[in-house]
Formats: sequence, structure tokens, C-alpha cells
Amino acid sequence: MPKLRHIAITAPNLEEAAAFYEKTFHMTRAMESDIAILLTDGVMSLAILKFKTDQQAGDERGKDFHGLHHIGFVDDDLEGMTKTIETNGGSYHMRLPDSPEGATEVKFRDPNGVVFDIVDTGYASRAWGLKT
Repeated sequence: MPKLRHIAITAPNLEEAAAFYEKTFHMTRAMESDIAILLTDGVMSLAILKFKTDQQAGDERGKDFHGLHHIGFVDDDLEGMTKTIETNGGSYHMRLPDSPEGATEVKFRDPNGVVFDIVDTGYASRAWGLKT
């Protein structure tokens, strides 16, 4: 069964945004990179993103968009979920390259254009330390 596991926002300053959520909601850092700080409460993850290029941002909103970027679900049946998403009016958006660990992240749009992704449980537990 798919489970909601992360919300991704884009912000003009990664550190300032992360500090707000750490201080306000007592979230802890699970991972950092040059474009992301992932915070967690142990179950859910908040991905704070600052893209360097429009291409990296992955859609028409570009690198300068700030706000809710996408939501993420965990499910190990990507093929089955793709069929279910399309049957219910969603559409394929893009696939991110597999990680070195072999994890997969595929992005879709719901019928209203909201972006969401599907990742496997291995990716969620390795990258974010989330319970799956």
C-alpha cells in the first residue's frame, strides 16, 4: 500500500528554512547536499530544496520558484502504481536517474497538475532514515 512519506518545498535559503523547521517542529537532519536538506520527524520527511538551474528544478516553475514543490509516496510496485495513477487520470512527468544504490524515483502529475513522486522503500529508508 502506498504511503505518504515526504513533502518537498523550495526556499531561497536552505539553512534558514531548515533552522525554522528544526527549531519550530524539532525535526532532525537526515541528509544534506548542495541543493537539499532533508529533515525528518522519524516518520515523515521534509525536503527543503534550492535548485541551481531550471533544468534541475524539473518543470516549468524553474529554479526561482519558492513554495510547495511536490509530495512523495513510497511503494515498491512502481509498475502497478504507474498503471493505477494513469487509470485514475494522473500522468507521467519524469524519471530521475537511479541512485548508486539502485533506487528509483519517478515523478507524476495528478489530474490538477500537482507533482508527486513514487520511491521504493529501500530509497526512503537509506536516503531519509524513514520508517516504511
